[in-house]
Amino acid sequence: MGSHGHAQPDHDHGGHGHGGHGHGGHGQEAPKKGVTVRVVARPQSLAQQSFLPAVIEGLGITMRHFFRNTFRREYTVTVQYPEQKAPYPERFRGLHRLMTREDGSVRCVACMLCPTVCPAHCITIVPEETGDNSTEKRPRLFEIDELRCVVCGLCAEACPCDAIRMDTGVHMPPVYERGDAVLGKEDLLRQTARSSAHQGHAAVRDRVVATGGKPDGGHGGH
Repeated sequence: MGSHGHAQPDHDHGGHGHGGHGHGGHGQEAPKKGVTVRVVARPQSLAQQSFLPAVIEGLGITMRHFFRNTFRREYTVTVQYPEQKAPYPERFRGLHRLMTREDGSVRCVACMLCPTVCPAHCITIVPEETGDNSTEKRPRLFEIDELRCVVCGLCAEACPCDAIRMDTGVHMPPVYERGDAVLGKEDLLRQTARSSAHQGHAAVRDRVVATGGKPDGGHGGH
């Protein structure tokens, strides 16, 4: 029994030595040589901690600009609309308008090219039959949402009948309701003027006869 009791301390000592060896192998590494740590103190002055000088400086700049704009109009870019209007560039197109024929009817034949080419999908056309052999269709409903329009002019370029133009030079007036910005066929016809463009095979035939058999007026016949 004495020998058994003497063996227990040897077992504990060996375990302690193993644990100590493991602690030394997996513990924190010592700091590397040549690395220094500098502690920087935060500003302790009352002015820097309260930010009052910076606030006063910012208010001073604001008040300086305010009085210069109020009395001297030095930095003002405000336009006193509607008494004063900003000049539009020469390439400004303006609102759409629907063109009419000589008899006053709308030139549109509801070919659906303008709503197809429109990138904003702001044009809605519902066609109907006219009962006329020269013109098969006409728009029963023609609407343009001016709030969605991006003023690209593709509708006017794609139209084969010169039925829609963007040359009014009139800006869309402000509206209170979104639905008021949707212009219908009657609204677009009010913006129109009589078109001088020719349409239909009869017009082409008359022009060919008048020019002596040359559709382009004698230029480029070959």
